[in-house]
Amino acid sequence: MKTYFRLLFVLALSILFAQCKKEIVTVEQIDSQNTIRHAKGFSIQNYEGFTVLTVRNPWPNATKTYTYVLKEKNGIVPDSLKQNPIIAVPIKSIVVTSTTHIPSLEMLEKEKTLVGFPNLDYISSEKVRARIEAGKVKELGMNQNLNTEVLLNLQPDVIIGYGIDNNNPTLDNLQKSGLKVLLNGDWNEETPLGKAEWIKFFGALYGQQKKAEQIFSKIEKEYLKTIRIAQNAKETPTILAGDMFEDRWYLPKGNSWGSLLLKEAKGQYLWAETSGTGSLSLSFETVLEKAKNAEIWITSGQFSSLREMTSANPHYSQFKAFQNKNVYSFSGRKGKTGGIVYYELAPNRPDIVLKDIVAILHPELLKSYKPYFFQKLQ
Repeated sequence: MKTYFRLLFVLALSILFAQCKKEIVTVEQIDSQNTIRHAKGFSIQNYEGFTVLTVRNPWPNATKTYTYVLKEKNGIVPDSLKQNPIIAVPIKSIVVTSTTHIPSLEMLEKEKTLVGFPNLDYISSEKVRARIEAGKVKELGMNQNLNTEVLLNLQPDVIIGYGIDNNNPTLDNLQKSGLKVLLNGDWNEETPLGKAEWIKFFGALYGQQKKAEQIFSKIEKEYLKTIRIAQNAKETPTILAGDMFEDRWYLPKGNSWGSLLLKEAKGQYLWAETSGTGSLSLSFETVLEKAKNAEIWITSGQFSSLREMTSANPHYSQFKAFQNKNVYSFSGRKGKTGGIVYYELAPNRPDIVLKDIVAILHPELLKSYKPYFFQKLQ
């Protein structure tokens, strides 16, 4: 009988200790705060031995949340998370699919881990271009039709994809082939600092979260400092943006990050009151009626001179900003193969973009500053 009760006691202890052990690795029992401050599309939560990376809004009106578990060496992932993709970190090789991803790799000093990219000519980064010329970064074709054969040969630790909707069969097929695909929604953020904070997404993959935080905090500090400088402006110039493309004039909606930048530079963007993000599509006549007397015109970047503009559309000369030669473009700074640097770097460095715009709108506030992205068209 004593032996029987002793066995029951040992069994009870075994069950108790098993339950305690299970609780230690159950994610719900661990207190961890999201470390993201501005971005709305993702969150990072750190636990002992692993990190939970959640992407909520990779494209407009997305209804699905994507959860990725970044597992450190010897980390134990709880059963409640094992249905999600598990990525061993720090990663050693990566494929990205947007030029906006390149600056994060470079700022984290991880550009050497890039092994493939779709349409290499779009990349402007000098460091990455040197690796492309050395044959260390492979061409992957078009974004919506990535070269599966090359990717299977490369076997990157992760592929960073993005989508404009819930339909991307190429990424689905790559996942079915066993490759790790993570969605990145930096382009869908509405605020400049929200876009820039996606460097932390890459920091988590490389085990460089502290470094990513330091880089972002510096960008954030400079951005907020420039806002304070702009508040000293005595005037609020009126601003026209964009230009014609295939018989329609495209310009930022009022809630877009471009519109917010103009507002924080203390400019009066003439379509600031419109709702939504992305672009407005208007007729030439509609834009001319409202913005004929706008003081500043910031184009889309497809032109590099005033002559090019009037060659494309002679009616551009009807605008006061054109007549006064107050037209600015970011098309002048290009990479070695023609990629426009602004498209690659600007979302990651809103502090530079904002300082450029303040210098254009209020040159008296930044007398010694020379804009990096923008130049006045001649």
